[in-house]
Amino acid sequence: MPDSPLQKLDTDGVERILCVVAHPDDLEYGISAAVAAWTAADIQVDYLLMTAGEAGMRRAPAEAGPLRAREQRAACDVVGVNDLTILDFPDGLMEPGPTVRKAIAKQIRTLRPNIVVTSNFDLEVPWGINHIDHRVTGEATADSIRDADNRWIFTDLLDEGLEPWKADLFLVGGVAEPDTYVDVTGEALEKGVASLEAHEAYLADLPDHPAPRAMLTEMATECARAVEDGSTDCAIGFRAWPM
Repeated sequence: MPDSPLQKLDTDGVERILCVVAHPDDLEYGISAAVAAWTAADIQVDYLLMTAGEAGMRRAPAEAGPLRAREQRAACDVVGVNDLTILDFPDGLMEPGPTVRKAIAKQIRTLRPNIVVTSNFDLEVPWGINHIDHRVTGEATADSIRDADNRWIFTDLLDEGLEPWKADLFLVGGVAEPDTYVDVTGEALEKGVASLEAHEAYLADLPDHPAPRAMLTEMATECARAVEDGSTDCAIGFRAWPM
């Protein structure tokens, strides 16, 4: 947690948020609790997943991909997600470049969110070396926010009727030093826990995985301790960049 106190995310005037990650379950490690808080405040939240996570289980990809998509849909339903889009980039083999950026920029222009969210895409993360797909997706998301607002990049999107769109804010969750928080005390955290538990088959393939409730509760209470005025018992932290 950071040395300086966290600032509460201001969602005044926010109508729509787009969350972009690499795999099913990526958002359920904390961010989905914030999603539950946003949807409870009548903010529309959409998910864009770059892969189906087909290489992330002990079973064959042809079985794992559809299974993980179903579990992600169930997780979305728990926290009130509006739209779930899963693209077909190859799990574990994502490469940086304009193809990934264009796919994200297209969704930003289509949905026109006020805020775009992704998960930690640093090389080094608290649990070790970050997954290549997380790194590619997060960096591409940062670039795609600008791409979506630039008429002279991916000009063929204009032929599809997709005019440039400027998101106001970029949030990155799961970071070691957040500067912004979302209060998830109570029902939002409960829904966040349930959304991770919805990945039942995936978690069953990870026998050493910590219990979702204990893990997420510890995460949220630790973050809340960095809120100077003590106004929240449970919080999810983000690094925020005005765009």
